[in-house]
Amino acid sequence: MYEIILVILAYLLGSVPTSVWVSKYFFDIDIRNYGSGNAGATNTFRVLGSKAGSFVFVVDMLKGFMAVDLAYFIPRYQLDNTALTNFQVVLGICAVVGHIFPIWAEFKGGKGIATLFGMILAIQPLVAASLVAVFFFMLFLTRYVSLSSIVASIAFPVLIFFIFREPELMYRVFAVATACLVVLTHHKNINRLLTGNESKVPLFRKKSE
Repeated sequence: MYEIILVILAYLLGSVPTSVWVSKYFFDIDIRNYGSGNAGATNTFRVLGSKAGSFVFVVDMLKGFMAVDLAYFIPRYQLDNTALTNFQVVLGICAVVGHIFPIWAEFKGGKGIATLFGMILAIQPLVAASLVAVFFFMLFLTRYVSLSSIVASIAFPVLIFFIFREPELMYRVFAVATACLVVLTHHKNINRLLTGNESKVPLFRKKSE
């Protein structure tokens, strides 16, 4: 019963549409109607600037981090690392799903990258730090945020399987699923990259109909 309540709370926490609320209350626009049309930190950076984008990224990251930490409200999980990790993964996934399909914003959210990062940071900080290094290395080389996110997501299962050798089966499956999910949610960006239409610079334009 307690697990079900925490799963629902994790989803609701992930559903907080940070970029949508920031864009509406401080800039009098809906971020989903500008730039890429995505309700996430990257589009906020492009449309509203670095201050708003940084704020959205931090809050979205904290959603994943806090959702994972809900597992500690059940004392017995603190005595079983395997059960704790498995339940943390479940809670983190719920938060990411909430970010992508937020009940507070007509189920039209972002791609969940920041929330996913917060989740990984809470479970395995060293893995999260490694992914940040991969992301910024690719960003330095290419200046494409989308490509950097995709490469970092693919690096996730590689790190889990071959570098950190994570023994938990559910976490290994989650790493592979995460890479697939990120690639899937970035399919439009991949098309733009292949056609040379992906932008490297901040944008402020109305989303094309």
